[in-house]
Amino acid sequence: MSLDDHAEELASSLGVDKTEVKRDLENLVEYSVPVEEAKDSLRRKYGDGSSDDGTPTSKSIAEISTGDSNVTVTGTVLRAGKRSIRYQGSDHVIFEGEIADETGKISYTAWDDFGLEAGQTITAGNAGIREWEGDPELNLGESTTIQLADEELDVDYEVGGDADLVELEPGDRGIDVEVTVLEVETKTIDGRDGETDILSGILADETTRLPFTDWEPHDAITEGASLRLEDVFVREFRGAPSVNVSEFTVVTELDRPVEPTEEAPGLAVRDAIESGGLFDVELVGNVIAVRDGSGLIERCPECGRVVQNGQCRTHGAVDGVDDLRIKAILDDGTGTVTAILDDELTEEIYGGGIEAAKEHAREEMDQEAVADAIREDLVGREYRVRGSLSVDEYGANLNARSFDETDDDPADRASDLLTEVRA
Repeated sequence: MSLDDHAEELASSLGVDKTEVKRDLENLVEYSVPVEEAKDSLRRKYGDGSSDDGTPTSKSIAEISTGDSNVTVTGTVLRAGKRSIRYQGSDHVIFEGEIADETGKISYTAWDDFGLEAGQTITAGNAGIREWEGDPELNLGESTTIQLADEELDVDYEVGGDADLVELEPGDRGIDVEVTVLEVETKTIDGRDGETDILSGILADETTRLPFTDWEPHDAITEGASLRLEDVFVREFRGAPSVNVSEFTVVTELDRPVEPTEEAPGLAVRDAIESGGLFDVELVGNVIAVRDGSGLIERCPECGRVVQNGQCRTHGAVDGVDDLRIKAILDDGTGTVTAILDDELTEEIYGGGIEAAKEHAREEMDQEAVADAIREDLVGREYRVRGSLSVDEYGANLNARSFDETDDDPADRASDLLTEVRA
């Protein structure tokens, strides 16, 4: 059954206008709500003859749950932004942000332009509720009414989109940042309408560094420029936040430089893992093991994956390309993370390049000889590692950009620890 058929059946059973039902149904399905679940939600919204008459319930934000169908809520608009999405072959502009009251805050998505601006206190009547990444979100549609409230609310949140890069999390929208462009390059991708040029690179401010993508290249985004970017949204990229610049982002050159931080935030391993992913972080810990798959390895010439016994998981039998890497397990007492070192860092630690490693393996008649030599150098020593952290169901991996042994003496550390315990 097509979506149009579902909408017609639902509208007929509820006795309401098919156009509005279809619009609401499309909105829910767009956000990956299963069709039957979406239909149940709309039955609750419009009323299906049960004890629930479909009348919106006035609630505070803290009371709203994913089980609600439609509510009336009063709150202050914290952030307001917009972006374009592609749905069923057509481009749509959606409006999104956050609303707060004295009890909490909630994100919203509007498919119509209600003219919401940061700082307004509004009452949203008959707002739908959908689940987004496990949390409720207001869905402002054709049946929603927006009225300016008579009195302002005392909310415990900052109004406006200004934020430092270190504060950003995936899912943030309507954000304003002031940054320096550290790196930028033009890439050609297979976009919505075929090959499309985009910009990508690294932004920085006084707090941290983050990757960015500009989907509608702005001329002002050049290497070294200090800019104010108004109305960006944040997605997850390789486990870390990534700034997304859209056609609606206002890019303004600043009359002062934004000084980029030279330091990465230093965290305990446990805290870094609990963050869910960081683009630039520094961890300090002892290497307790060097994992299998380190040292002299072979990669698939097609996809770059590691080849085992001449077999690539994607391309089958291939002639592997020699490479070097290290997968070192770093432990600081609060948790463990696998630090992955590329060929350049591995060469520095091993003391030779690929040809030296191949010669070493031939002499020992064992390819693992290279990894064994690396283990002897690394295991038991303390290192300061800086790089990008990603966390998934398989564990935490830190793709290292620098890997340096600390000058901390183990005996001094042990003495300090004993002194602390005795105190």
